[in-house]
Amino acid sequence: EVQLVESGGGLVQPGGSLRLSCAASGFSFKYYDMTWVRQAPGKGPEWVASINEGGESSYYADSVKGRFSISRDDARDIVYLEMNSLKAEDTAVYYCNANYRHRDYWGQGTQVTVSS
Repeated sequence: EVQLVESGGGLVQPGGSLRLSCAASGFSFKYYDMTWVRQAPGKGPEWVASINEGGESSYYADSVKGRFSISRDDARDIVYLEMNSLKAEDTAVYYCNANYRHRDYWGQGTQVTVSS
């Protein structure tokens, strides 16, 4: 069974940090490009960051560039999103996505709330 399980979300004050994790199972993780997407209340999905298979290249939305960092551990089948200098507008449910050719998998999401 294919699974992507996100964790690490929570309530954090503005300026704080969180590290999200997405643990994969049931497929050959190392071959997949991995992406984080978020959805804020009342808004559509927003692409946040991606990392290619192998981890040589990573890409970021302008809204998070310089604050967020995506990484992967192919030995443990986990992708991370390190989030620093968090802002209220980063509040959203964060989803993990795995993509390889026609195969596309999603996690259930983890809530991140940035508030004082």
